Amino acid sequence: MFVTPAFAQAAGSPSTGAAFAQFLPIILIFVIFYFLLIRPQQKKMKEHRAMIEALRRGDQVVTSGGIVGKVSKVQEDGMVEVEIADGVKVKVIKHTIGQVLNKTEPAAG
Repeated sequence: MFVTPAFAQAAGSPSTGAAFAQFLPIILIFVIFYFLLIRPQQKKMKEHRAMIEALRRGDQVVTSGGIVGKVSKVQEDGMVEVEIADGVKVKVIKHTIGQVLNKTEPAAG
């Protein structure tokens, strides 16, 4: 019942092709996640950032809280003053604006 040298030998190392084949499913999962989740999210964030930068006085906007109003003042510190009723103005953080409903035409120069 002694261990013979034949049983104590180390198993042969897998070839590089077999090692790559083991990691291929994981690599494919990351590629699929990139094209189905990460890339569209980055595109959406880029479009939202461009929309926020293009805000100007007179635009009708919807905040993420569902408040609809007209932009009365765009401040440089990341805030927007939105008029939600006659004489009622609230300050809103720019990034909480979810949608621009009506864009105003730029002033003729």
